[in-house]
Amino acid sequence: MAKKTQNNNVCFDNELYLKLQSENINKRIKKFHNKLYIEFGGKIFDDLHASRVLPGFDPNIKIKLLQKLKDKAEIIFCISANDIEKNKIRADLGLSYDNEVLRLVDNLRSLGLYISSFVITLYKGQARATKFGKKLEQRGEKVYFHNYTKGYPNDVDTIVSDEGYGANSFIETTRPLVVVTAPGPSSGKLATCLSQLYHEYKRGIKAGYAKFETFPVWNLPLKHPVNIAYEAATADLQDINQIDPYHFNAYGTLAVNYNRDIAVFPVLQNILTKITGKEIYKSPTDMGVNMIASAIVDDKLAKLAAKKEILRRFYRAECDYKRGQATYETLERNRALVAEIGSVENLLPVVNIAKQTSKDSGYPCAAIELPNGKYVTGKTKTLLSAPAALVLNALRTLAKLDDDFDIISNDILMPIVEYRTKILKSLSSVLTIDDVMVALSICSIRNEKAKLALDQIGNLKGCDVHCTYMIPASEEQTLKKIGMNVTCEPVYLNSHLFED
Repeated sequence: MAKKTQNNNVCFDNELYLKLQSENINKRIKKFHNKLYIEFGGKIFDDLHASRVLPGFDPNIKIKLLQKLKDKAEIIFCISANDIEKNKIRADLGLSYDNEVLRLVDNLRSLGLYISSFVITLYKGQARATKFGKKLEQRGEKVYFHNYTKGYPNDVDTIVSDEGYGANSFIETTRPLVVVTAPGPSSGKLATCLSQLYHEYKRGIKAGYAKFETFPVWNLPLKHPVNIAYEAATADLQDINQIDPYHFNAYGTLAVNYNRDIAVFPVLQNILTKITGKEIYKSPTDMGVNMIASAIVDDKLAKLAAKKEILRRFYRAECDYKRGQATYETLERNRALVAEIGSVENLLPVVNIAKQTSKDSGYPCAAIELPNGKYVTGKTKTLLSAPAALVLNALRTLAKLDDDFDIISNDILMPIVEYRTKILKSLSSVLTIDDVMVALSICSIRNEKAKLALDQIGNLKGCDVHCTYMIPASEEQTLKKIGMNVTCEPVYLNSHLFED
């Protein structure tokens, strides 16, 4: 690990990581005769999980790395036809995978990065996937449809043949580094890379394959909280961290990988050997480029932050299970991971603050821990939801305004209530965070104190928030967009089946 920093709130050195990661990617490009297909796992933008478990980690560091390499890099986006068909959602942003692809592409192109094509994988004529492909083609994009690979996973002779990878269309690329990415896991990135390698070798190009890895961190201990937090984040996928036996047998060194990579390695090794005619990698860990551990500058802080994230994931699993959005197995897996990290009583103090305030007042409550360590609460009464009241109270506190001063007057709020109930026919007259923040923005034009409060919004980023009930998805997304870490009790606010 890097030398410890003097900043008590940061445990990660982004500049060091950027330097080491780019250097190692360039080494791989040279190793494979100036043509490398690199699979980008995790989130290419907004890696909020990494920024939570490694305070100081830039959630867009991958983008900065790509910008550093942009003259030699192009990007291929994969998306599974099954995910399009099922309208799979990226939970932290509330976007469907197909819309997330469009968002990512627009953002990447605005930064001068080259997206060369799209691949719709696992395609077997799914209607929504076909429609999405046509939509892209009509916008002038290059779109490829790849089917299931015949013979996969055991019949290597068929896989590495014109009936297997050869049945897929070859994706034309022009640059030394081809980044293969996706909006989420199980999108067909690996199959796309291997299919390309098959076609490249048929054309006499001795291209290579590698993985851009973030988690698990191969050279941190197996039970390091940062690695356990990865298991919590992927509990629904049943990912389990393990010691890589292939790496240990080859080098006598302990390395952490996860069960799916370890399980598939013999097949992948056979496929790569069949394509290239030689053994390229001795272990699944060998395939990865991961310099995370070298840039951790405060291991104690990283452990604490990761433990908090494990607990947050447990609260998320409890709420998802209550809503019917997660299996009991996923909930139990998260519960077991919390047990692995020991006592969690004081990890998220806002939990007990919110519960006690709710108990004392008799109202649903939300609590936040501000950057200065002060706790602020908000309650659901008649006009504002608990999260809306919380944000207003937090902004007022940060701006050092008097408690008796209403930064938004009722003559501004009441017309919004009437609009919701009389025009939109909403069953609820309680105003949400979005309603309140629009009202505050309007008030800030002529009200200096309202402007002082609004100017504090950036200071809410990274703050822990806990609510004593499951807040609506729209309010949760707004809190997350502001940058707050949100947890909720697995309790419904009322008995209504329909959330308005």
